[in-house]
Amino acid sequence: EMSEMSERSKQNVAHGLAWSYYVGYLKIVLPRVKKSMEEFSRANPNVLACRETWKLHILVPLSCDVYDDLEKADSNIQYLTDLSETTLTRAGTKKRVYKHSLYAIRDEDNKLWHCAVEYATPLQSLYAMSQDECAAFSREDRLEQAKLFYRTLEEILKGSKECAGTYRLIAYEESGEAETHFLSRNILWHLRQQHHEEYAVYEGNQPHNPSMTLSSTELNLQISESDLPQPLRSDCF
Repeated sequence: EMSEMSERSKQNVAHGLAWSYYVGYLKIVLPRVKKSMEEFSRANPNVLACRETWKLHILVPLSCDVYDDLEKADSNIQYLTDLSETTLTRAGTKKRVYKHSLYAIRDEDNKLWHCAVEYATPLQSLYAMSQDECAAFSREDRLEQAKLFYRTLEEILKGSKECAGTYRLIAYEESGEAETHFLSRNILWHLRQQHHEEYAVYEGNQPHNPSMTLSSTELNLQISESDLPQPLRSDCF
C-alpha cells in the first residue's frame, strides 16, 4: 500500500534517476576523469593550468531544459576537443565508449577558461515525462523532482570515496529574462571559485563563500520533508 502511495505521488522518480545516474554512469567515469585531464595537460600544458578544475562539471538546470549542443545554448561556450575515451563491456554491449568533451568558456575580458562540462542527462527524462500525457507529470512535479534529483545526487556523491574531488555540480535556476550568456557566466563563476580555492590552499587563506549558486541548503528550504522518498518498511530506522 505504501509503495502504491509513493508511486502515485511520484516520490521515487528523482530518487531512482539519481541512483541510476550514479551507479550506471558517474561511478564508472568519474574515477577516470583526473587521469584523462592529466594526459591532456601533458600534451597541452598551457590549457588546463589550474588542477583544481580537473573535474567533470555537471550542469543541473532546475527547469530540466537540456541542450544537446552547448555551443547553441551560449555562444561564449566553444567545443575544444574530447578527452581520452574509456572503453568497457557493459550489459552485453562490447566496447562501450565513455568520453567527455572539453570546452573553452570565454569571459567578459575575452579570456578563455577551459573545463570538461556536460548536462546531467536524467533531467531529459524528467522533461520528457512532463511533456507526455501518459506520465501525468506536471511542470510543478518536474521542478520539485529536479530539486530532489540534485539533493539526492549530491548526497550520493558526497558519500562516494571513488568520486571524491572528481566532479562539480552546477545547479541553477534560470531567470525569467532572456540572458544570452547566462550559462557561460554560471560556469565561469564556478571555475573562478575553484581557482580561488587552489590559491587559498597555497596561500593558507579561506576561499570566499559562494554567493550566486544554489546550495543544497537553499533547496532544502524549497522541498518539504513529505516530498522525500519514503521507506517501504516502518522498521528501516
